[in-house]
This record gives sequence, C-alpha cells and structure tokens, in this order.
Amino acid sequence: MRRRLMVALVGLVAGGLLVAGAGSLVLTRNSARNQARQQLVTEVQSLTSGTGLTQSVPELKVIRRVLRLEDARFVRIDPAGMLVKAPPPGLTAADLDPAALLAGQTVSGRNGNLVFAAAPATLSTRARARLHLNGQVAIVLTREVGYLGPGWGYFLAAGGVTLVIAALVAWQMSQRMTRPLIEATEVTGRIASGDLGSRVPIHEGDYTEFSSLARSINAMAQSLADGRDRERQLLLSVSHDLRTPLTSIRGFAEAITDGAIDDTTQGAEVIIAESRRLERLVGDLLDLGKLEAQQLSFHVRPTDLAEVVGITAEGFRPLAEKGGLNLSIEVPDEGMALVAADPDRVAQLLANLIENALTFARTSVRVTLGQTDPPGAPVVVVQDDGPGIASADLPRVFDRFYQADRGPNRKVGSGLGLAIVSELASAMGATVRAESPIAENGGSRFIVTLQPGREGAELVGSGPAP
Repeated sequence: MRRRLMVALVGLVAGGLLVAGAGSLVLTRNSARNQARQQLVTEVQSLTSGTGLTQSVPELKVIRRVLRLEDARFVRIDPAGMLVKAPPPGLTAADLDPAALLAGQTVSGRNGNLVFAAAPATLSTRARARLHLNGQVAIVLTREVGYLGPGWGYFLAAGGVTLVIAALVAWQMSQRMTRPLIEATEVTGRIASGDLGSRVPIHEGDYTEFSSLARSINAMAQSLADGRDRERQLLLSVSHDLRTPLTSIRGFAEAITDGAIDDTTQGAEVIIAESRRLERLVGDLLDLGKLEAQQLSFHVRPTDLAEVVGITAEGFRPLAEKGGLNLSIEVPDEGMALVAADPDRVAQLLANLIENALTFARTSVRVTLGQTDPPGAPVVVVQDDGPGIASADLPRVFDRFYQADRGPNRKVGSGLGLAIVSELASAMGATVRAESPIAENGGSRFIVTLQPGREGAELVGSGPAP
C-alpha cells in the first residue's frame, strides 16, 4: 500500500507537470508566433511605405540583395491576380492571397512554424518599364518560429528536480499515512485472536483522522475486555448462586429420603425457599436477555403511580417485619400522580429497589412518592439506612453482575436486580439514579423519575409479548 500510494502521488505530480509544461510551451510558442507576425508586418510596411523602391533600377537591385540577406523575397502578381513565379519556400499562393496584395492590402499569417508578412511595393514608371512589369510587385518577409532552443532543457531540468522533491514528499506522506493503518491492522488482528490487551499506539503529529481511528479501536478493545470480565464475573456469580441453593436442596432431599430428619415439613420448606431463589435468579437472567434483545413486552398507558407504588411496597411489609425492619410508605391519594408507563414493569422495577433496600438496611426502609421541584415529573424514592455505597461504586451500581462492597455483613446477591431496574427505566423513558451517603449514618437513596401521563391518553409501548 505504501508503494502504491507513493507511486500514485508521484504520478499525480508528473501528470500535473506534463500538462502544465505542455500548456506553457504551447502558449509560449503561440505568443512568439504572434509577436513575430506583428514584427514582420511592421517591417514589411516600413519597407514598402518609403520612397526607396521608387528610385532607379540599380538602386532596386541593391535593395533586392539587401532583402535577400533579411530572408525577404520579391513576388510578382499579374493583372489577373496570379503569381508569376512560385512563392517562397514553405508558402503557397493561397497563403499570400495575391488578390489582396493586388488590391494594395498587407497579408500576414503562418504556415506551420513559418510566419510571414507580405505587402505590395510601389515602383516608379521607369523601374516598372525596365523590369517589364505588368502587374504588381510585393515584398514577402518570412521567419521560422517554433523551436524553443534551451527552453526544453530548462523545462526538463526543472521537471526532474520537481519530481525528485515530489518523490521525497510522497515517501514521507506515505510513511505518515500508512504507518497508523498498518499498526491498526496488526492490533485488530491480535484483538480478533483474543489478545484484548493490545492497543494501537497514538503518535504525536498523526493526522486527526488516524488518531480518532486509533482511539476508537482502543475503546472497542477496552469494551471487549470489560465484556469478557463481566462474562467471567457472571459465570462466577451465577455458579455460586446456583451451587448454594442446589446444595441445600440436595442435602435436605437426601436427608428426607434417608429418614435422617425428623421434621420433614421444615426440610420441605427449605427446599421450596431455595427453589424459589433459583427461580428468581433464572427469571432475572431471562429478563435481562429479553431487555437486551428488545423482546420484553411493554404496554405503556396512563397509570396511577400512587396505586402501583402503594400496592407494591405493601407487599414487602411481611418480609420487612420478619427481618425486624420498619417499612414506611408515603404515598399521596390515588389519582394524584398519573404517569405514562407499564404498571406491571413499574411494579417490577420498584420491587427490585425495595428488595435491595431491605437487604442492606439496618433498621428502616422508606418509600416515598412526590414530584420534581418545580412540580412536573413524578418521582419515586426508595431509601435505606444501611452502610451506603462508596463514591467509587456509585457510577457502576447499575452495571450487570456488579456488586458494590457495602460492609462485611452484606448479603450476597446475583448483582442483576439493579441492572434490571436501569434497563426497565430506560425502556419506559424513565430515569433512575443512586445517591449515597444521605446522612451522617450513611444509607443510600434510589430516585426514579417517570414521564407524566395524560388523562384518557392511550400509549402503547413496543416489543413483542414474551
């Protein structure tokens, strides 16, 4: 590629030189011909306008010899407008236009590289009788114009120097343009082979387009590396979350089968609880897969957010009481917050947030419904008084399979709940963000802002039914 680019650039310069040089030579030669023609016209008119040709025959013979030295010729024209003898070498009778000369006009022109000018001469009666002239005599001046002499040599020398300079510039440009492409090709090949740590070097002085290409490839490699890390994390997390309940299910099932446990009801309850845990994990994975493939169904319509928040939060009261936690729900009267959303998906989103808050809360969880200030979009806030989230973890709490460190006594989860919350909010045109700490004792707050709805509006979201 480097060689082809260099040859193309040098060829382009050579072609430009050829066209420019040929054009310049043509213009120069035409200009020289026109200038020579004007000079010949002036000279021949000067010769024929004086009185020198009207004197005696001996003087006329002297003038003829002088004219031969100046490459001039006498031509005779009979009264019928025909040349008496052949015209000067290189010219034809048609070039000289005898009729115009007989009429007393000056004729000029060129035939190939030969430029000429002719004008009728006035002779005295005595000279005409001595020469037995019956008609007209004209003087013809000719000059060869076309050979540029050393101009060709100068042109070839200048062209050669220019081509050498062009070759050097083309070589430098080809180096500068192809090096980043070669490096990018090599790095992308290594990335395709699995070496996600490869990066395209960015050199000072590179063209902006190549620097942007290198940055894009590096960003792609980093994204692939992060994806591979998330995949590994997924395998580790899912394998752990699957192994723990499966171990419990298998242990209690074997104990019941062997009769090693007296309270079979308790064992069955453990098996049921662990089965539900497995079902929840599998459901989360399926939901994330459908959200990523845009196959999770959404039926967006005007929804009473107060009713959805109240019912969803109240459903977690038994779980909160069982864990010794206080669950407070602050929701205005029903019908006060109308949003454009899918009520089932909003309930799923809130359920994940409340369950997450109950997992990390020390004593209480608070669920509130309000509006942005100034009043506008409805806002749902889920707040706990747990250990909070480190500032370094806040930007990644909604990443899939990411688990923030919230203290040594935290309960391990799959790391999928908040990722589902983010995906659901985005699919419905809502936003969700996390804040922490919110007080001296820490804690975290998750804020969901939904789109306001309109009374009687029918909005239907996209996506096939699951």
